[in-house]
Amino acid sequence: MKAMPVVHGHVKWFDPVKGFGFIVSEGAGSDILLHANVLRNFGQSSVADGTRISVRVQETARGVQAVEVVSIEPPQAGAFPLNEDAVVATPEMIAAQPLEPARVKWFDKGKGFGFANVFGKTDDVFIHIEVLRSSGFADLQPGEAVCLRIIEGKRGQMAVQVVSWEMAARS
Repeated sequence: MKAMPVVHGHVKWFDPVKGFGFIVSEGAGSDILLHANVLRNFGQSSVADGTRISVRVQETARGVQAVEVVSIEPPQAGAFPLNEDAVVATPEMIAAQPLEPARVKWFDKGKGFGFANVFGKTDDVFIHIEVLRSSGFADLQPGEAVCLRIIEGKRGQMAVQVVSWEMAARS
């Protein structure tokens, strides 16, 4: 069996409703199809546009397709405001928080936010769409297992980073 090459690039777009998207590879001429099942096998249900990604690919009659996600690197984020009270999370502040296993309660992309629950705790954790995007996700599904870095905001707990369950397990 022929070894499948690893290609590096960035997500051009991904639509979880349609179940696919495309990757623009570094140095290659054509876009690479990224199917939702390949992304799910990596442990994510979505991926944000512009996210750096490395995939194993194969040539098919319809073009080049990703068959395995090797790595996903969220967009480089600087400090960003977490709410209207101007609390700012710096990359150092985010990295200092422990990863906590959680399950998504609900997330509404149209409203731009949702909530999750940390395993063994009853409090809801607020997840803002900008935190989700800066973590490399485009959307979350109810019941999805993730890991969160959390701070205490003026209105309660808020996620400052979202990491896929599988990615956290590899760390």
